Amino acid sequence: MHPQLDSERFHPCEDLIKALQECHRNEFMKQIFGLCNEPKTLLTKCLHDTRLAQEREKILERKEKTKKFELRRKQLEEEKYGKDGYLKKVIEKELELENNGKK
Repeated sequence: MHPQLDSERFHPCEDLIKALQECHRNEFMKQIFGLCNEPKTLLTKCLHDTRLAQEREKILERKEKTKKFELRRKQLEEEKYGKDGYLKKVIEKELELENNGKK
């Protein structure tokens, strides 16, 4: 069973999609005797390869987006606490000294 045969999504397979549809539409007897199996097998392989390529592309896009997000988060942290979180370290040290003094 094929996914929805969207020619935009599976543009590299467009010729194979048309060939299989043509085989099914025009030659009913070929379907019965399995003569449309070769175009169907080629189409299945093409759809699989195209889907994998699209998934790889999405993974790379997500990695790039995550990288940009982490860079922006780090920039905001540096704006808030200074380079290497210096101000944050000072605040933590002050709190530690304050808590040790109360004990």
